[in-house]
Amino acid sequence: MTIRRRSALAAAVVAAGLLTACASGTTEEAASPEASAPAATGCALTVVDPWVKATDEMMTGAFGTIQNTGAAEAVVTGASSPAAGMMEIHEVVDKDGTMVMQPKAGGLVIPAGGSAMLAPGQDHLMLMQLPAPIEAGAEVAITLACADGGTVAFTAVAKPFEGGAETYVPGEGQSMDMSASPSAS
Repeated sequence: MTIRRRSALAAAVVAAGLLTACASGTTEEAASPEASAPAATGCALTVVDPWVKATDEMMTGAFGTIQNTGAAEAVVTGASSPAAGMMEIHEVVDKDGTMVMQPKAGGLVIPAGGSAMLAPGQDHLMLMQLPAPIEAGAEVAITLACADGGTVAFTAVAKPFEGGAETYVPGEGQSMDMSASPSAS
């Protein structure tokens, strides 16, 4: 029986050691920032057929379709481009019979598995304070910023476009008629 007791005791010690090793490994993993923090995935967005209106003015629009390939709603809260001093997400609304574009409050919401169309006379990205003209055929780098902290970079080709007769409302009480400008979106 002493051999059986020694074997049983040895087996118990080995089992306890294995359990302790597994438990300590699990505790270490759970305590590590990589294991406990969700992985940074960015926005699950893709931009299809992006284009920018070619212009020699101080502002222009970017268009295309933003698709959400993720399982959760995505919110685009801003955008940036080396081709613009600043960018805004705009919407076009009817104000007293006049179509005006203005910053879109709350950003651009794209449902899970859905898409958002950016088009002249509708929601679009406004490139402002352009340091140089954007000529037809130029490639314009744009980065979208999402509410979850992620970003999505894409390149849009500049195209000539003779449309858009919205009034731009940059702030309360101010307006700038863009109807005669080739840079209106």
